[in-house]
Amino acid sequence: MQEAVELIRRGSEEIINEEELLERLRGDRPLTIKAGFDPTAPDLHLGHTVLIQKLKHFQELGHNVVFLIGDFTGMIGDPSGKSETRKALTREEVRINAETYKRQIFRILDREKTRIAFNAEWMDSFSAADFVHLCSQYTVARMLERDDFAKRYQANKPISVHEFLYPLVQGYDSVALQADVELGGTDQKFNLLMGRTLQREYGQTPQVILTMPILEGLDGVQKMSKSLGNYVGIEEPAQDMFGKLMSISDELMWRYFELLSDLSLEAIAALQAQVASGELHPKAAKEQLAFEITERFHSTAEAEKAKANFANVFSQHQLPEDMPEIRIAPEEASVIATIDHSGLCASRAEIKRLCKQGAVTCDGEKVTAFGDMLAPGEHVFKIGKKRFFKAVVSEESQA
Repeated sequence: MQEAVELIRRGSEEIINEEELLERLRGDRPLTIKAGFDPTAPDLHLGHTVLIQKLKHFQELGHNVVFLIGDFTGMIGDPSGKSETRKALTREEVRINAETYKRQIFRILDREKTRIAFNAEWMDSFSAADFVHLCSQYTVARMLERDDFAKRYQANKPISVHEFLYPLVQGYDSVALQADVELGGTDQKFNLLMGRTLQREYGQTPQVILTMPILEGLDGVQKMSKSLGNYVGIEEPAQDMFGKLMSISDELMWRYFELLSDLSLEAIAALQAQVASGELHPKAAKEQLAFEITERFHSTAEAEKAKANFANVFSQHQLPEDMPEIRIAPEEASVIATIDHSGLCASRAEIKRLCKQGAVTCDGEKVTAFGDMLAPGEHVFKIGKKRFFKAVVSEESQA
């Protein structure tokens, strides 16, 4: 029991409440553990996997894991932490993104022991009367106590009525699944507590809440986000994943170890002691982290190759052997269009920012005019310290 509790506590921010959790763990049945993900983007990144790793811990302890895809809530848009109403997704957008989630999660979770559920399964059958009853379980005053709603209300920023439905529907998901434990990020606490409230109202024992911290991105400051360009996607090429992880600060490395690694806390503490004493260089510890995560999402062989490639490029200042290659027609081969076509930057705004910072080179020369056209032939681009690609400008190219 003590080992189980320590594994569950690992990396967690808050458990509401732990006594209830202990009581359930002492029971004679596997618990139903729920975590919900709205498919608002097509790809998962390492920030998402903090929760998925915790689901894996519960699987290892023999409990039933439900990976809930919020195909219904995704069409509402989670207002958590938002200063304005989110753009609603269409059902088709949600469906496409959900398919990628279904594929990606099994790089961590056991396929045979994971139930994938969609909240449209029960919400699509809700009648108008059902929604009226659901909304009657909570007051507007209590809803406006929520920090993000309160700030918008005080600033005279609009709050759409449908946004109030989001926490109510997420809470009802716990009723539908009869969840014993729900996991979520610290920004989800209000929604998770709603689940406890509604379970009481519907005659169920309230779920235990376990919140996990929001993982900082590669910059070590803002949360990991694709829109901020500080993310590591779990389906990125192995060498990109390895290189990005090697770019994090020595301090941030330990947080990644705790939240993402399968190493025991004792093993991580031993590594920290070795680094602190000078017995082990921080780079060697970081390589171990980068290798473990790259191996998890690719293979041992791919991780070995990525590690060797990193050593060649950064230690011996060589070009990577297998950099991605794109082909582009001369009339379309502006610097910004070429880099955008490579897919190595999140947006054209990021490309412009990196060029202005002197972080982009083409054939060894810094790029300052991102609108310049490339001459026909081969060009090697380097973006920052870790991203390379070859552009072939040719009349025969297909953009």
